Amino acid sequence: MKARITLLLPLLLVFPLAAEDSASPADRLLDRIVERESALISLLQLHTPLVETYIQEMPDTTAAADARPVKDHYFLGQIKIGSSMEYTPLIERTDAPLKTSLSWLPFRAGTKNQPMAFMPRGFAQMAFPDLHDFNRQTYNFEFVRREFLGEVRCLVFDVVPLRNESGRFVGRIWVEDTGNSIVRSNGTYSSAIPARNVPVARYFEFDSWRVNVLPNQWVPSQIYVEEQGSSVDGHIAVPRFKAQTRIWDYAAAVAGNKWDELTQILIETNHEVKDQTVSKDLSPLESQRSWERQAEDNVVTRLEKSGLVAPPGPVDDLLNTIVNNLIVSANLDIEVHCRVLLTTPLETFSIGHTIVISRGLIDVLPDETSLALVLADELSHIALGQRTPTQFAFRNQTMLTDAQVLQRLHFERAATELQAAGKETVEIMRASPYQKTANAGLFLKALGVRRRVLPRLLAANLGNQWADPETLERLAEFTSSAPELRESELAQIAALPLGSRIKLDPWRNQITLIKTRPLELLSPREKMPFEITPFILYLTRLP
Repeated sequence: MKARITLLLPLLLVFPLAAEDSASPADRLLDRIVERESALISLLQLHTPLVETYIQEMPDTTAAADARPVKDHYFLGQIKIGSSMEYTPLIERTDAPLKTSLSWLPFRAGTKNQPMAFMPRGFAQMAFPDLHDFNRQTYNFEFVRREFLGEVRCLVFDVVPLRNESGRFVGRIWVEDTGNSIVRSNGTYSSAIPARNVPVARYFEFDSWRVNVLPNQWVPSQIYVEEQGSSVDGHIAVPRFKAQTRIWDYAAAVAGNKWDELTQILIETNHEVKDQTVSKDLSPLESQRSWERQAEDNVVTRLEKSGLVAPPGPVDDLLNTIVNNLIVSANLDIEVHCRVLLTTPLETFSIGHTIVISRGLIDVLPDETSLALVLADELSHIALGQRTPTQFAFRNQTMLTDAQVLQRLHFERAATELQAAGKETVEIMRASPYQKTANAGLFLKALGVRRRVLPRLLAANLGNQWADPETLERLAEFTSSAPELRESELAQIAALPLGSRIKLDPWRNQITLIKTRPLELLSPREKMPFEITPFILYLTRLP
C-alpha cells in the first residue's frame, strides 16, 4: 500500500503543472486581466471615496447649432464597495424625487405626472464594467488591436456577455500592457429580453477612465455619459443630457494626522542663555488673533480631511502670487493664503485669512484678470476685518462626520458685509496690475445669462455663489465697462468649459494645472462656456 502511494504522489504533482502549461498565452492574458480587476475591487473595499456627478440636460432637438444646456442636476456622495456598492448622499440638488427601489439604475423613467429622476449611485457603478462577475464564465473577450492612450500602450478588447442577462457590460475595454489592469471602459449595460408585462431596464452609454496612482495600480477617476434622448407615446421618457462623474479622496494624507510622528526621536539643541528675558505673555489683541487662527486651522484641516479641500500645492502657489500682487498694490498690511475646494459648483469663501475657491470656478474663468477679480472679492472681506465665526476654535465644533461637514459648515456672508466688500473690491482692482477687466466683466455677464438654467452649478455648497443678483449688482462697475456679450462672436471668450484648468490626483487629492496646446475655434459652438465635455485623458505611468 505504501509503495502505491509513493508512485501516485509524483503524478499528482505533475498534473497541475501540465494543465497550466497547456493554457494558451491568450488564456493566461485574459485570466490575468480578470485577476487584476478582482484585486482592484478588493483593494477599494478598504476606501470610501467621494463621488460627484453633474448633469446638464440639453434641448430636445439637435437642429439648433447654438444649443445650450437648459437644466442641470448635481449630486455629491460617498461610496463603499462590499457585497454591493453602498452610496451615501451628501448633497442632492435636483427637481425630481429620488426615492425608488431601483437605486442601482442611473435613472428612473419619467411619467406624465412625475419627471424622470437621476440616481447618483447608478452613475458611480459605471466605474466598473462588472462589480461582481467580470470573468470568462460570464463574458466573451475578443482582441481588437493595440493602441496608445497617452503614453500608455494598451491592448483593446471588445467584451459581450455570454448569456441574456440584464445589467451585464457590453462594450470595449483598454488594458495596459505591463500589469494588465483595465484603464478605460466604454459601452453600456445590457437589457435582457423581458418576459411579458415586465418593464425593460434601460442603461446609458458611458466612457470610464482610470489613472495610475500607485505602482501598477489604476483606480477609477472620471466618467462621461451622453444620452441622445428618447420618448414614449409623445412623452419624454429620457431627455438629452451630458454628465460628468468624478471620483477622488481614496486615500488622502492629511497634515497633522500622522501617527508615525509618535515613533520619531526628536533631539533638542542646547540654547544659549540670554541675559535679558522677553515676556512670553500675550496681550488681549494677540490672544484674539491666536483664537481666530485656531478657528481657521480647525476648519481648513477638517475640510482637507473630508476630501473637500486639496492639500497645499502648485495651484495654491499661483493663487497666492495673484493675491500678493493685489495686497502689495493696495498697500494692505495683511497675510493671506489660498486653498482650492475640489468640487464643481462655482463658489468662494474666506475663513480667517484663508481664501477658498472651488475647482469648478477656476476651471471656467477665462483669464488671470478674471481670477484676480474673484480673489479680490474675498480679499476685501479680510481687508475690512470681517471675521468668520470663532466658535470653530472649540475642537468639538469640527468633530463632525463627512455628512455633517456639508450640513453644518457654511461661510456665506451677510448682505451688509457683501455690499461693503463690493466697494472694497473695486478699490483693490483699481490699484492692482490687473487693469484690463473686459473679460472679467464678460464673465459676470455670462454668469447672469445662465443663472436661471444652471442653478445647481451656480449654487454654493459652503460659501458665496457668484451668479446671484446681489453679487452681479455690487460688481456692476465691471459689467458696465465690459463690451456687449455676443456668444455668436468667435473671438469673444466669456467663460471656458468645465474641466479646463485643473487636473486632480484621485488618490492623494493633489491638484495641478492642465497643460494644453491652444486650438483655433472653428465655430462659436466650440466655445461651450460652463458646459460639460467628454473626458479624453492623456494617461501616464508613475515614474
